[in-house]
Amino acid sequence: MSTIKHSTRVTICGEDYNIRSDSPPDHTRAVAAYVDGKIREVLENASVVESHKAAILAALQITDELFEAKQAQADAADAMRTLSGELKRWLPPGKRTPSA
Repeated sequence: MSTIKHSTRVTICGEDYNIRSDSPPDHTRAVAAYVDGKIREVLENASVVESHKAAILAALQITDELFEAKQAQADAADAMRTLSGELKRWLPPGKRTPSA
């Protein structure tokens, strides 16, 4: 991330926000659009009328997605370590390096 602060105007659930961030404006707008979409999805699919409650439910959904992505990343890293160990057995002894 850069040290330059960007000020980006976004709209989430009909409310305008001025976001100051190290991230480029396009990234900030994309994140805001994603959050807006999740809140609107909750409002459409649940019996929630209050936008603040919809925002909390959307935050729970987004956090669940984050946790699932982190678990998938950890699973992939474990699989790569296992594969690396298997491949090392096929290398000549002089080419094998200790695991990090």
